[in-house]
Amino acid sequence: MQSGETGYLIAPDPSLPRLTRRVTGTDHEGRPSEIAVVEERPLTIYLNGQEIVTAMTIGDYPDYLALGFLRNQGMLREGETVTGVDHDEELGVVVVRTDTPTDHEEKLKRKTRTSGCAVGTVFGDMMEGLEGLTLPAAEVRTSWLYALSERINTTPSLYLEAGAIHGTVLCRADRPLVYMEDVGRHNAVDKVAGWMLRERAEAADKILYTTGRLTSEMVIKCAHMGIPVLASRSGFTAWGVEIAEQVGLTLIGRLRGRRFVCLSGEDRLVRDADPRGAGADRPRRSGTDG
Repeated sequence: MQSGETGYLIAPDPSLPRLTRRVTGTDHEGRPSEIAVVEERPLTIYLNGQEIVTAMTIGDYPDYLALGFLRNQGMLREGETVTGVDHDEELGVVVVRTDTPTDHEEKLKRKTRTSGCAVGTVFGDMMEGLEGLTLPAAEVRTSWLYALSERINTTPSLYLEAGAIHGTVLCRADRPLVYMEDVGRHNAVDKVAGWMLRERAEAADKILYTTGRLTSEMVIKCAHMGIPVLASRSGFTAWGVEIAEQVGLTLIGRLRGRRFVCLSGEDRLVRDADPRGAGADRPRRSGTDG
């Protein structure tokens, strides 16, 4: 949904009938109960003439999902021109076409199944492209984090309507811009990556917020996207923290209300708001005096 009236560039539209289905069951007292459940359907992604992967997805924004998946897997390189993205809803296929030949047969032979939901797969060397990566200098104010947490968690969404869904939100300062949802958190972040690729959006001034766990896969995707700050209301994995420290990414988890934990990149934090909600303090960068 294009959501200019809500301040988002793209926001969830839980009213779309193809995203959920009404199902009747019984509750704990044996009474009839009708609820909305999330639809999931297969989407096969092709790069030129080569089949790459079949992902289980809710089916919205297939072009962004395909572009973002290929970009985050290193199959679309910097400077490579995408000449077209074709989606056939009936066949459940999306084809991304480039101006140069591609052959990823060897990369497809080497894959690691990650802890992500559904198709949580990273092809080849998971750390490929991260060596020597430098994320941009940036700051993240605690007042922004508090505002984002409140705004995102009260935005109408499939999660609030039906559950069984993950969300990823691209933010700038205290404003959420693009809010994507899917059955797998990796799908949601790939949709954001695809939007950024197509819109040629700047990454250096962005924050990526996810409702899911801060795993190695999420950190790697965020780093490949060039975004310096990754935040979540959920927790961490040890490898996710290690990789974040390696690439210099600010990693913030357990963000609920005015509470959070930062396990990497604390030098970007500016504590400009009282966590007790009693007003704002003078801005000060974490790790410095006064």
